[in-house]
Formats: sequence, structure tokens, C-alpha cells
Amino acid sequence: MTTMNTTETTTATTTPDPATTAPVPPAGGGRRGRVRGRGERGPLASVALHAGLLTAALAAVFPPFWLLVTSFKPKTETFTTSLVQNFTLENYTHVLGETYFLTWFWNSVVVVVMTTLLGVFISATTGYAVSRFRFPGMRPLMWTLLITQMFPMAILIVPLYNLMAQLGLLNQPVGLIITYLTIAVPFCAWMMKGFFDTIPVSIDESGRVDGLNPFGTFWRLILPLAKPGLAVTGFYSFVTAWAEVAYASAFMTGEENLTLAGGLQTFVNQYVGDWGSMTAAAVIIAVPAAIVFGIAQRHLVAGLTSGAVKS
Repeated sequence: MTTMNTTETTTATTTPDPATTAPVPPAGGGRRGRVRGRGERGPLASVALHAGLLTAALAAVFPPFWLLVTSFKPKTETFTTSLVQNFTLENYTHVLGETYFLTWFWNSVVVVVMTTLLGVFISATTGYAVSRFRFPGMRPLMWTLLITQMFPMAILIVPLYNLMAQLGLLNQPVGLIITYLTIAVPFCAWMMKGFFDTIPVSIDESGRVDGLNPFGTFWRLILPLAKPGLAVTGFYSFVTAWAEVAYASAFMTGEENLTLAGGLQTFVNQYVGDWGSMTAAAVIIAVPAAIVFGIAQRHLVAGLTSGAVKS
């Protein structure tokens, strides 16, 4: 009896009462703040992030904005830092009516359209063949396409120039088309191969069951599913041919044979410095590229991300 009372007394003495026990403050007497979760940013980090994004946006937008502003200035105000004070269309009328600009534009359209169509077709068929079939030399072929992208454009101008001269393709749109295909097709074939890898092989098998040959399966079943990848391929081929300067300047001579990229250099060189006409021509050249991007942009993100992973 005495032992039981002693045990109860000890328990009551050693067990703290939750209602009366005060919380123990953290070591050091400081106040512990809320633990920030993953992905949360502090106020200073958020301000720094938005300031950096705003600075990057201004740095990207300012050059084309100033190019547009300068194109509407008179030639005497080209290098002034003020906005348009004497609005004029003189630069545009000079470019469109007194130069070979329309001829350059037509030459560029021919080269770009043929490069885009042939680039998309060759890249799509090559990517599909490598994705679906196994044949001798497949791996060396893919390595060859990859290695060709490692060479800088500058070191290829001389050998390509000599080759085009031997074939009689200098000052010919065909020569530029072939040259631009050597740039666009290797990259686009790799990208299309990755995109076709994401399309189930069962679709090809169902086409064969229905009596389609391999090309029929590719054309009727696989190609409609590859529209995002084709959009990326077409846009890359378009930009390659539309904005390229080095090959266009080296392979084409004579103002009537130049493309837009080469024709722009006639406005500003060691003898002439017509920056007003240069800016006006650059604005006109940017319009078709913006239109093409607007048409293809809804497929670009899906095409790039789909070709980057394999399901």
C-alpha cells in the first residue's frame, strides 16, 4: 500500500501538465520565422527577377524599335537620338522605286520557297527512314549529319564556292538552294527523327494491315500526325534561306542576281552610307518573316518539345 502511494506520488510529480507548461523558446532567444517552401521567393528575389526580365525585354525590343523609328526619319536626321520629328516615307519610296529591291525580293522568294519545300520533304523522309527502319550504314549516316553541323560556316565558303564554280552554279538560284539545304537538312533530319520516335509504331503496323506500302503509311498516316515537327522544320528552313548573308554575298554577283540579304549591303559599304534606305529595307524584309512566324508559332513549341523526348 505504501509502495503504490509512493509510485503515484512520483508519477504525479514527474509528469508535466500540458495546460500549464509554457513552450520552450528556441536556442539563442531568437524568433524562428516561417520556413519558406520550395519554389517560393522572397520579396527581394522577386523584385530582382522582375527587374532582370524587364531589362532583358527592353534590350530585345529596343533595336528593332529604333530601326523602325529611323526608317521614318529624313536622311539628315538619321543619327539623331530623338524620335521622329519630321515624318517621311522618302526612304521607303526610294527603296521600292529606285533600286533593285523588288528584283532582290523575287530572287529571295524563289530561293526560300524551294529551300523550304525541299528541306521539309528531305528532312521528313530521312527522319522517318532512320526512325522506323534498320539498314546498313544508318548509324554512319546519322553521325555524318551531326558532324556537318560542327563546322563553322566561314570555313565552308571556299570549298563550296569552288564546287559551285565547277558545276556552273554561281549566280544561279539553284546553287544557293543546294547550299542552304546542306545547312538546314542535317539539323532538321535529326529533329524529325526524334519527333517520329514519339509516334507509336502500331500506327505503321495498322497501315500495313490495310495494304499500304511504307511510303503510303508515311504519307497518309504518319505525316498528318507530324504537323508540329513539320512546322518547326519549315520555319527553320525558311529562316536559313531568308536571313543568310555569307553564302548569298559570295555566290551571287551583279545587282540583278542578288537576294535580299546580299542586296542590303549595297546601301551601306565602303563607298556608300545610306542608312535611311538600309533601315527601310530591313523593316520590309522583317514583315514576311513575322507573318511566317505568326502562322507557324502555334506549332513551334509543340514541335520542339515533342522532338526532344522519346516516349
